[in-house]
Amino acid sequence: MSSLDKNIEVIKGIHPGIILERELKKRKFPKRKLAILIGEFPQLIGDITKGKRRINPSLSIKLGNTLGEDESFFLLLQTYFDIEQEKKKQAFQNKPDLSKLRRVLFWDTNINSINWEKNKTSIIKRIFERGNEQEMQEIIRFYGKKETKTVLMQLKGRSVSIDNKLNKFVCEEYD
Repeated sequence: MSSLDKNIEVIKGIHPGIILERELKKRKFPKRKLAILIGEFPQLIGDITKGKRRINPSLSIKLGNTLGEDESFFLLLQTYFDIEQEKKKQAFQNKPDLSKLRRVLFWDTNINSINWEKNKTSIIKRIFERGNEQEMQEIIRFYGKKETKTVLMQLKGRSVSIDNKLNKFVCEEYD
């Protein structure tokens, strides 16, 4: 097992071209020479190392054989990278009904590019400090009553507005 195989957990999600570039530099192996050895255009190797192109099964086999790695190594890295990209894409697709939220609440950012999971605490805080009833209901629907209440409990004592809204939760007015 190569040293790269041992570290695959560390490099999961990184574009395989970046790993290829690093490996070529470490071995002082020119990209052009690699391209000629594997029967590919130098531009292809350059595009891959810049993250502009993907690695397919055929190329993974050629790179693995030439660099002394497992034939599937670069294809596995490509797959892990693709999975990571899909996760990011889905994170942006999973969002509340934006038609129920006033854009003015998010004056300082593009509402369409918010990572709703990563910024959950600040979003709930903002909505419960400045939002109207419809906006609060939408956030409760999106995050769930339990999760919203948990975040509000963490914010308790930081804002009179939030404390009042938390009291409504305790009294079960947000059902």
